[in-house]
Amino acid sequence: MTWLQNALAFLVTLGILVTIHEFGHYIVARWCGVKVLRFSLGMGKVIYSKRLGKDQTEWAISLLPLGGYVKMLDAREIGAEKIAPNELSREFCQQSVWKRIAIVAAGPLANFLLAIFLYTALFVHGVPEAVSKVRVASEASIAYKAGLRYGDLVTSINGEQIQSWSEFRWKMMQAGVSRRNPVLEVQHANTGNISSNAPISVEIPLQQLSSSEVDADILQHIGLSLAGSSEVILEEFLPDSPAKQAGLQVGDRILAIGQKTLLDIIDFRQIVNANPDKPLRLMVQRNGSKFEVEVTPVSQEVSGQTVGLMKVKLQPMVPEMTVVQANLPQAFVKSVEKTWDTSIFSLKMMGKMLTGSVSLKHITGPLTIADYAGQTSRTGMIVYLGFIAVISISLGVMNLLPIPVLDGGHLLYYSLEVLTGKPLQDRYVEMGQRAGFFLLLTMMAIAFFNDIARLMS
Repeated sequence: MTWLQNALAFLVTLGILVTIHEFGHYIVARWCGVKVLRFSLGMGKVIYSKRLGKDQTEWAISLLPLGGYVKMLDAREIGAEKIAPNELSREFCQQSVWKRIAIVAAGPLANFLLAIFLYTALFVHGVPEAVSKVRVASEASIAYKAGLRYGDLVTSINGEQIQSWSEFRWKMMQAGVSRRNPVLEVQHANTGNISSNAPISVEIPLQQLSSSEVDADILQHIGLSLAGSSEVILEEFLPDSPAKQAGLQVGDRILAIGQKTLLDIIDFRQIVNANPDKPLRLMVQRNGSKFEVEVTPVSQEVSGQTVGLMKVKLQPMVPEMTVVQANLPQAFVKSVEKTWDTSIFSLKMMGKMLTGSVSLKHITGPLTIADYAGQTSRTGMIVYLGFIAVISISLGVMNLLPIPVLDGGHLLYYSLEVLTGKPLQDRYVEMGQRAGFFLLLTMMAIAFFNDIARLMS
């Protein structure tokens, strides 16, 4: 039933975003004195409608749920001769170019305002977030060579304080796209002779990365991930488990393998996987006492490689959590900054895609959005509302692109009209519409291809 949950969450998400976007067009059109004939959720054939208000505007639900539209009194569609003389002043093209700009820009603006509202509400309520403690993959990684160690707490990047893992990841992605080396202020984990009270500065040389590596997986490329609980505790034995045969029990904590003290579950799995059919000495803690036991991982073929397995389930690695919260003025400022930063980052990523610096695989379509909508809705309302805010920003940015058939394309036409003092000729508008429609179809095809590739991987 997961697919049904995904579909319902996607429709709810899309319904909210499209309603807000089109309502932006609608309300500003009304403020500018333009007559609105139809407000439709969905495209294509109208399956339900009701006329309301002085103008008898048709409020409709249409067959195809991808999108919506506001149909205004427009001589280009119905012909000026069919418009009553007393309503000509309410026709869209009769409005000043500034009013037309305001009406068109109101849709994307409404999406940005929705994101700001949601983020503000979330920050005031308080958002549970993972603490920005890092897991360093290996001594060969860029992060390790720069000076980061397992469990280090990152408190600021380039002088900007951070409170959570999501903020850390976001700032690192921004630095990667900008091709700047971020300077991290770090509190070392209290291990050995390293004091946890001595903050240090660590510069991460992102400029070592190739252009293809500066993308959404930038942390993986430099050898960082989120640190979780360090305990490796047996939760369940699978059939024919060599660990159970060696005498281990549910609840046992594995402290070390050989001379290597285990950092976490990932560390345990990597060592076991790398030693098929080789006996390993495990230091185990049970009820306060410690003892050693020898276990030989069985070999098994996984994805074309022979790996070692102990056939056990471990307690999940849970990150340390905090609550990011602010009062109303602070929350509003944070939400505006977050919306602005996300919008600029999206534009930079699009620019990188156009120049070939970032792969087109990052273009996502409705299938991926539906999958994420389902996942976030199952996680909880706070996560789901955060997801809606992100998609709302993406929709706003997308619609502002200077592509004919999108709001940004119309804004481009009206900007040229402001500069030249006269509207663009119809034949140029028609050519632009055809080119824009082709470009939009191409982007949709790439998005669907990427969606299918993700689902099949």
